[in-house]
Amino acid sequence: MSLEADYLGAFEEHSPEGVRQALAAGASPTELIKGKTPIDCLIEGYLRSPRFVACLRVLLEAGATIKDPLLEALLLDDAPSLRRLLSSAGESLNRRLRVPGAFTCCKGVPPLHICAEFNCVQCAEVLLGAGADVDAPADTDADGFGGQTPIFHAVNSILNYCRPAMELLVDAGADLDFRLKGLVWGRGQDWETLVLDVTPISYAQCGLYAQFHRPEKDVYSNLSYLHQKRHGTELRVRNVPNKYLAPRG
Repeated sequence: MSLEADYLGAFEEHSPEGVRQALAAGASPTELIKGKTPIDCLIEGYLRSPRFVACLRVLLEAGATIKDPLLEALLLDDAPSLRRLLSSAGESLNRRLRVPGAFTCCKGVPPLHICAEFNCVQCAEVLLGAGADVDAPADTDADGFGGQTPIFHAVNSILNYCRPAMELLVDAGADLDFRLKGLVWGRGQDWETLVLDVTPISYAQCGLYAQFHRPEKDVYSNLSYLHQKRHGTELRVRNVPNKYLAPRG
């Protein structure tokens, strides 16, 4: 494999040691890779794991930069730094941020959306404590699609990694009936999918789409939780997987 492939592979696997090895072998923490900074390559990856922060720190320590202190604090889930920014720099709870992403769009979103997308629970708690709107909408595109609230980013994350953020937002009063004209999943990716007339609960169910690559057990766990919180009753799952698809003896 080439050095670039090793470098990108370390990002995809959230391997801090792999990132260090690539840097030691001559990879740059700042030079563009296929038109993107190494940090953006890491951010836009499909994996969600606790190792993301460790990889990001390796890049920052090697000389990479995130020009926006607010975004850096959020992505590192650095609650003390976020508190300092909010108290001393007059930072806005609703300033629009833009980061690349593989799933729900993170371009034109308030800070709480970033926390939901990357499961930055400590920073989410800081934002909510400072008065951030749990139902603040993201920007919409030219067709009126988008406008999602933070919880949309957490209801069907890969490996169900953002379940803690989802529960935090629900406990903070997130509107589970918030309805969008439409929402684009994986904008610009091979798996781009437009979901129409969508709520947080129906978006969670979209995890059953093949292109979402979400295990059924995670999807139904989230649906059961959200249904209970919204309707106060247990969700009975019917005929899954469908009997007519079962092998015949």
